[in-house]
Amino acid sequence: MYSKIVILQFPSEVAQKALVCQLTKIFDLMFNILSARISNRKEGFMVLEISSVNRAGFNKGVKFLTDQGVKVSNPEHQIFKDEEICTHCGSCIAVCPTEALYIKRPEMEIIFDKEKCSVCELCILTCPTRAMGLFSKNTQAIA
Repeated sequence: MYSKIVILQFPSEVAQKALVCQLTKIFDLMFNILSARISNRKEGFMVLEISSVNRAGFNKGVKFLTDQGVKVSNPEHQIFKDEEICTHCGSCIAVCPTEALYIKRPEMEIIFDKEKCSVCELCILTCPTRAMGLFSKNTQAIA
């Protein structure tokens, strides 16, 4: 299974169309809406996790969206976990909406799966030791 988080920006002329639903119907892709909104200018914005049985199906779905006028991009930031200062308290797993952070049992160790991370930043806000941080792909760590 191939899965990737993407950011979709819909111009006003296509924001009201059910383009994302077509990913399932036409391309047999699955999607999970991580965030969505429509601005006062009627432009749409979505963060999706799109899953496919293979990368080729994913690429066809993304091409369909771009052909419709949707701007598709990757998150500019990534979350990182500093293993040296993490106390494995579990605060982060309580707020993680994608289960990218979870407890490995019986060791009671907090594991971070970057592939599942939606970059919502909730773990950064709740981590008492500041072991969770934000890393820009273009620069050094920023939080």
